[in-house]
Amino acid sequence: MGDVADKVANFQAITGLDDPDLCAEILSAHNWDLELAISNFTSNSTNDTTNNASEATTSSTNPEEVETGLVVGAAGGPPGLAWKIVTLPFSIISGSMGLVSGAVGFGIWAASGALSYGLGLIGLNSGQNGESSTRLVSVSAAVLEAMDFVACFERDFGGTRPNFVAEGFMDALQRSRNEYKLLFVYLHSPDHPDTPVFCERTLCNEGLMAFINENFVAWGGSIRASEGFKMSNSLKASRFPFCAVVMAATNQRIALLQQAEGSKSPEELLTVLQRVIEESAPVLVTARVEAEERRNNVRLREEQDAAYRAALEADQARERQRIEEQERLEREAAEAERKRKEEEETQERAAHEAAEREAALAKMRQEKLLSLGPEPEKGPDVTQVLVRFPTGERKERRFHCTTTLQSLYDYVDSLGCLEVDNYSLVSNFPRTVYGSEKLSLSLKDAGLHPQASLFIESS
Repeated sequence: MGDVADKVANFQAITGLDDPDLCAEILSAHNWDLELAISNFTSNSTNDTTNNASEATTSSTNPEEVETGLVVGAAGGPPGLAWKIVTLPFSIISGSMGLVSGAVGFGIWAASGALSYGLGLIGLNSGQNGESSTRLVSVSAAVLEAMDFVACFERDFGGTRPNFVAEGFMDALQRSRNEYKLLFVYLHSPDHPDTPVFCERTLCNEGLMAFINENFVAWGGSIRASEGFKMSNSLKASRFPFCAVVMAATNQRIALLQQAEGSKSPEELLTVLQRVIEESAPVLVTARVEAEERRNNVRLREEQDAAYRAALEADQARERQRIEEQERLEREAAEAERKRKEEEETQERAAHEAAEREAALAKMRQEKLLSLGPEPEKGPDVTQVLVRFPTGERKERRFHCTTTLQSLYDYVDSLGCLEVDNYSLVSNFPRTVYGSEKLSLSLKDAGLHPQASLFIESS
C-alpha cells in the first residue's frame, strides 16, 4: 500500500497534477509502471508511430488513440468523444475567480509584459510626462493577457480574424458552456517560423474564420504570457502553431476533443474542425435541449408558483373581505342592539315618568277632592255651580257661598277631565274671567251666588 502511495506522490511531483485520484487512474492504466506512465504523459503518444510530422499530428487527433488510459468514448461510439482528460493547474482556475496567483521565471516576465501593455490598451497606463492616469476599472491579469493577445494579433495580422474573446481561459470556457459551444484554443508562439504564415493564411482565412466564429468560442493566448504558457504545458503542446478543441469536464479538468500541431492549410484545419463539430453535435444538442427543458421546468415552476401566489393572495383578499364584511355586520348589529336598548330604556323611562306623573296627578286630584269636603245640601247659603268642559261635558256641584274660587279650580282639577294644565274659568253674561288674581274671592263676593254657569278656556 505504501508503494502505491509513493508512486502516486512521485507521479504528482513530476507531472504537476493536483488530483491524486487522476494520478492513480493513469498509473493503474499503465500497470503501475511509473516510468512508462510519466513517459507517456509528458510526450506525444503519436511521435513514436511515424517519422512524418504531419502523420504524427493526424494520428494524435484520432479519438481511438489512448494517451493517458482515460478514454471517454471509443470510435463508433456516441459523439462528443474525449481524446483525453486534461487537469488544469490551480493558477488557471484561481485566475478566473480574481485571485492573484504567483508565478516564477518565464511566467513573471510574461505576466508583467502583458500587464503593462494591457493597461495601455484600456487607458490605465502612465500618462504623459510620467504622470499616472486614474484607475477606472479593476481587471485580472488573465483578462489583461487576453486583451494584449487580441491587440497584438490585430496589429500584426489585421482585423479579419477569429473572434478571440478578451477573457481568461476559465471565463472563455464558461462562456462556451453557457453558449453550448466547444472552445477553440489557439496557442501563439511569436518566435516560431511557421507562425506568421499560419496566422495570415489559415487563421485569417475568411471561410475558416467564419466557421470558427459561428461554431466555437475562440480563445487565444501567447506562450509568452502566463496563461498561454501554462495552457501549453497542460495541453502538452510540442509543436507550433498549436490549435485544440476542448470542452469543460468536471472539477479542474477539461476534455481534449481534438488538437492540431504544426502549420496547416485552411482546408486541412477546417476539415478537422468540421469533423469535431459533427461528432460533438448530438452532445451539444442534447445539452442544449436538456438546458432548455430545465429552463422550461424552472419557468413552469415559477409560473405555477406565481399562479399559486396569485390564487393565495386572492383567497386571502376574499377572506379579508369576508372578515371585514362580518365585522361590519357585527358592528351594525351591535349598533342596532345598542339603539334598541337605548330606545327601550327611553321608552321605559318615559313610561315610568308618565306613570309617576299620572300617579302624581291622581294623588293631587285625590287630595284636592278631599280638600273640598262633602257636597253641601241645598240652602240659602249654597251656590249651585255648572262647569262646561271643552268636550261638551258638563259637571255640577254645590258649594258654600263662602267657598273661594280656588275651590272651583280644585274641583275641576279633581275631575281629571282636562288635558291642559293652564286654563281659566269664564262666565258668559257678562263675560268675566276668573283668573289667578281672583282665586281668593269667595263665590258670593265674585258674584257667582246663588248659581253660576262657567266654561273652561285654555290659557
